Amino acid sequence: MLHSLTGIRKRSLLWASLGIGAMFLLPEMALGAEISGEDLGSKLPLWSVIPFVGILLSIALMPLLAPQVWHHHFGKVAAGGAVLLAAPFWLVYREAAFHELAHIILIDYVPFIIVLWGLFTIGGGIVLKGSLVGRPATNVALLLIGTIMASWVGTTGAAMLLIRPLIRANAWRHHKQHIIIFFIFLVANIGGSLTPLGDPPLLLGFIHGVPFFWTMALLPAMLVAVALILAIFYLVDVYYMKKEAHPPPEHSGPQEPMHIEGAHNFIFLLGVLLLVLFSGSVQMSEITVLGIHLAWQDIIRNFGIVVMGWLSLKTTSRALRTANDFSWAPILEVAYLFAGIFITIIPALVMLRAGSEGAMAFITELVEEPWQYFWVTGILSSFLDNAPTYLTFFNTALGKLRLTEEEVSAFLTTGETLAVAGPAALATFEQLLYAISMGAVFMGAVTYIGNAPNFMVRAIAEENGIEMPSFFGFMFWSVIILMPIFVIITFIFLR
Repeated sequence: MLHSLTGIRKRSLLWASLGIGAMFLLPEMALGAEISGEDLGSKLPLWSVIPFVGILLSIALMPLLAPQVWHHHFGKVAAGGAVLLAAPFWLVYREAAFHELAHIILIDYVPFIIVLWGLFTIGGGIVLKGSLVGRPATNVALLLIGTIMASWVGTTGAAMLLIRPLIRANAWRHHKQHIIIFFIFLVANIGGSLTPLGDPPLLLGFIHGVPFFWTMALLPAMLVAVALILAIFYLVDVYYMKKEAHPPPEHSGPQEPMHIEGAHNFIFLLGVLLLVLFSGSVQMSEITVLGIHLAWQDIIRNFGIVVMGWLSLKTTSRALRTANDFSWAPILEVAYLFAGIFITIIPALVMLRAGSEGAMAFITELVEEPWQYFWVTGILSSFLDNAPTYLTFFNTALGKLRLTEEEVSAFLTTGETLAVAGPAALATFEQLLYAISMGAVFMGAVTYIGNAPNFMVRAIAEENGIEMPSFFGFMFWSVIILMPIFVIITFIFLR
């Protein structure tokens, strides 16, 4: 009887979701069969973002209001949001909707989760051991090392390598929530600014013709941001350390020297990075799956990363992963929640892509100057996925300046100014690209959903008994600390 009632509730929930979703899109029902993919962005109503907003509010409020319910049912919430958007979206817009759904799953979500899974799995087999005691100077050193690594092994790779040693070093402390927050700011986000390997938005830029080392231009702004954040962290960490009831533990015997176990996993980590670099550097033929063009270099990358993760699992002892407190819970949480986010984000991205023709034209029309691109790209990247947000404003800048990717790539690579629009337009685009890149990477640190490693770091911290702030609690920290720094960066570099 109970099983029957549960089934009825699930079916009722499904039909309610379909009905509510259809109500959102009802004004376009009669036009659905005539809408092409190119017209979709101009036809979607603004309220079609409601399922996406619903997921964001669930992530923000449910852990605070109903933590036990959220812990056991967050996957169902993500699935409910996806159904709420996807089913009526397909019923109304048919082929155009199916194309968008297939595109975001095959081109965005699947590679996204494969890369994260690979780095998470491999990083979980590398154990940093030694007599580390979490004092302010030690914590600053660990944060700085992770920040430097992030541009070369990816924000996810660096975060997975160092989050557990940082937690172990500070296990003796009662006040340590702030340490994880600053770790997210630096290692999971701002540290990935310098190469396309660091953060997905920069990888997209590389794929679209931006030279590999062009992003090193962000180094001065990154150094200012990192120096200010580390200085603030040191003062905050000293303050909280003084509040500890017990002094730092002292080692009575000889200290264990710092060493790495499971170091062979660096080979697999290097393999992942080479595969990512390969996919952005080589142009191969394509195959079509569900109407979506998939390039062979991307298929090889995805398959290769799965192989690297599988080899790591096979060659790393269970004892090492146990020593690292390794479990699949953090990556599963990211996979479930971001599946819902990627599906429900489609209307927002399509409307942004439509520019002045879409219901979100009020956003794209705001941007003219570099500082405006920095703030609008950054704020949207905090709440939308920063990779497609980067690409949206990359294309917005190209369109406004009447440039092509080929012209921009030639200018950024060799300095050639063969564009019909002239050298001034190319120089302006470079300034805008600088602002777009910085906004997408830096402001991924503003919310938990701004960048995928943020979620994994939070989940790992909570698994280790560290009570992390709520969605808005984290934003309180980021707004108080990061926003003034971003204002300083705006006046130094973008005026």
